[in-house]
Amino acid sequence: MSAATREQFAAEARAERPDLAQLCLLLAAEADPALDERAMDWAQIELDRLAGMLPYGLRGARAWASAVTELLGGRMGFHGTPADYDRLSSSLLHEVLRRRRGLPILLSVVWLEVARRAGAPVYGLGLPGHFVIGFGDPEEGVVADPFAGGASLGAGPAELAAGPRTPARTLDIVLRILNNIRAWASSRPEQSGVALWALDLALLLPSHPAKLRYERARLLVERGAFREGAGELEAYALVMDAVDADAAVRIRAEAVSARALLN
Repeated sequence: MSAATREQFAAEARAERPDLAQLCLLLAAEADPALDERAMDWAQIELDRLAGMLPYGLRGARAWASAVTELLGGRMGFHGTPADYDRLSSSLLHEVLRRRRGLPILLSVVWLEVARRAGAPVYGLGLPGHFVIGFGDPEEGVVADPFAGGASLGAGPAELAAGPRTPARTLDIVLRILNNIRAWASSRPEQSGVALWALDLALLLPSHPAKLRYERARLLVERGAFREGAGELEAYALVMDAVDADAAVRIRAEAVSARALLN
């Protein structure tokens, strides 16, 4: 990803109404150098095309849920499989549009963007360990699972169907996608560079867990960037001084150890 593209990502994340599809495509450009402006335009056009295939004049949450499910889960074949969890491409919007396979949250992004473009009252719903979409008033409980091709959760497992239905905010969705990418990379030491750019982008979001700075510093040290990692550990220790003095001491000790590796 070029510096200019990262600037675009940061600017979009700070917009009054961040564009979810655009943020996902800018994120994907970090993983796929071939994803240029023309390819991003194709992805946006494809979302528009799919939205144009939905019936006109739909009313009510259940009607929208049925129509979107019939189109995307049925005719277009968007769904997920266990094997998709092993692919980085399952977290990249343009690849999910091309393959019609992906992780629950990326499939949900496709459904959200298509449904929104058609005027549907739709929202994302981040459940523990899963991501789905809802239609209409969250209290109505009209929820579909894009990973399962749009299967309704209204009468599904309690752990999915029950509980509060707070619509996920755009930036929360993006952060969750980045967290998934980091989790994918964490079990693959040879992919530490992927974990690093996922952290870099997460830190560009206007709101993110402070601990990500610490994780990035540790990752730099693991990758052999001892001086840079030590510097970031020391900077994070300054932040922790006001929160947890003991933790700040431990982090400074880590920085000293990192600098010692330079000798």
